[in-house]
Amino acid sequence: MQFGIFKVCLVVVTAIVNHPLLFPNENTTLPATDEQMIQKMKDREESLKAEQMHLEQMFSSTVMKEKMEEGEDSDKTDASADEPPWDFWSALSMVIFLMIEIWRQDFQEGNAQAPSKEEDDLPFLGNNCQGVSLPNKAVLAIFYEQYIRVTTHDAVRTREFVEGFADDLLEALRSSCNRDEDMEVEDSMCIGSMYENWRVKKPLTCDLIVPFSPPEPYQFRCQPWIFSPSISPEKQGCGMIQVIGPDDLSRGCVCDRTKLGEDMLCLLHNPTSNKTKAIRDIDLLCSKETDFLDTNQVMKWFQSAVTKAWGKISHKYDFDLAFSQLDTPGALRVKFRSGKIINFNITPVVQFEDSDLYFLSHFSSSSRPHDSNIQWVLSFAVYEKRFLKDIAKKLPVNSCHLSCLQIVSFLHSKQCHITGSSGLTTYHLKTVLLHLLLSRPFSDWDVVMLEERLRDMFVMLEKCLLEKKLYHFMVGNPKLPGSVNIPESFHFAEPLNLFRSFVLNRDLYQKTLVMFYEMLKNATVLINEYSLRLPSSSLNK
Repeated sequence: MQFGIFKVCLVVVTAIVNHPLLFPNENTTLPATDEQMIQKMKDREESLKAEQMHLEQMFSSTVMKEKMEEGEDSDKTDASADEPPWDFWSALSMVIFLMIEIWRQDFQEGNAQAPSKEEDDLPFLGNNCQGVSLPNKAVLAIFYEQYIRVTTHDAVRTREFVEGFADDLLEALRSSCNRDEDMEVEDSMCIGSMYENWRVKKPLTCDLIVPFSPPEPYQFRCQPWIFSPSISPEKQGCGMIQVIGPDDLSRGCVCDRTKLGEDMLCLLHNPTSNKTKAIRDIDLLCSKETDFLDTNQVMKWFQSAVTKAWGKISHKYDFDLAFSQLDTPGALRVKFRSGKIINFNITPVVQFEDSDLYFLSHFSSSSRPHDSNIQWVLSFAVYEKRFLKDIAKKLPVNSCHLSCLQIVSFLHSKQCHITGSSGLTTYHLKTVLLHLLLSRPFSDWDVVMLEERLRDMFVMLEKCLLEKKLYHFMVGNPKLPGSVNIPESFHFAEPLNLFRSFVLNRDLYQKTLVMFYEMLKNATVLINEYSLRLPSSSLNK
């Protein structure tokens, strides 16, 4: 009996020595520079190890002593039969050891989930946006009618003008290109907030994409990040575009591996229709010493082509056209004689296979790695536009989903003017809304629920910021309706975290949190400032 108790105590002491997490918390948070305290901890550890060795020696001597006593006293042997067997003490020791180990694991997880000292230093961390005062329904309704609706009332006319002018400009561009040597430009497509009816930021800017392809017999081979399992995190969401020449296209053809008769001809490689004429004279816009398409080269080519096209048709129009931003190569500005200005972005893109996915040659956010001109950002804008259009048919007639996005986008824009830009973009706000649309019943999006759904957006956005996780709506989303019909390789891919930059960039994360909580704090003031004055009785309803 005594030896069994001794064995259990030995297991407990061993666990304490081998698991210093069982020591008080203050010992684990000492500054690394306090050499005296660290030395005391080392001395303590040595003394515990010496005590463990002493206990082990006592254990060995006790075993020897009991073995010697077994042959001397037969009566004691009979009495020992009533004591619990050795397996009982072994099992009890193992149970105690496992309980200590489980407690240690829970202790480690608790420490891992608790905010670190550095996280505690972040301003506003841990605030709950549910406690933030937001304008009531009456104020929100007045604000929407008097500011947002007034701001966007001329959006339809702006869109119509931009679409017509872009078609004319691209037609002139095609007519001025050499079809045997220049890139072939297709018709433009309208995407983004202006065509999804939620843009409020001035000036109202239309976004168009223009697919292009290489001259025959060249082709583009797209390589998105999901095709490369070992790709680095900063390149997720991007891909490379390889220019495939006639030599690469002929590889794998049966005529390369089989001797054809003199009277037989490969229809794929008929020399009479082959256009391979030392075609390296063609400018394929590749990065230096590679066969991958270069974003900078593409934008330089496109700007030059647009300039030539405008020169051919400028006499037909009574306004001026110019590139408006140096950091956005596809940004154009139309200035009328009256002084009115219309802005639009037209961006060359490459289509991914036969889908509605497009690789953008330019993207204004920080999604593209800064050190590579061969990484193209993959856009799901066409699918997102289609999803919003389809789900609007299932929502109440006067649904508030776009109103929510417009109000949050307005607050974000105004706050950025005050505190400067941060890691939070309007695309993140749109992604939050898309997730919410699938997480709540359609009836919850009635116009009378505007205040509640607006708070839902803030709550979800805060949760994503604190967790540093906001997953892409289209990539790896199991809730995505099958009607969206994106390629299966993206539907079943690993989810893409749009907030991954916050994990490594602490300064950007801190700046974004400050901006977010300031935006919440200023929400009521900003909305009241841009609303008409209401009687106090109406504001308190």
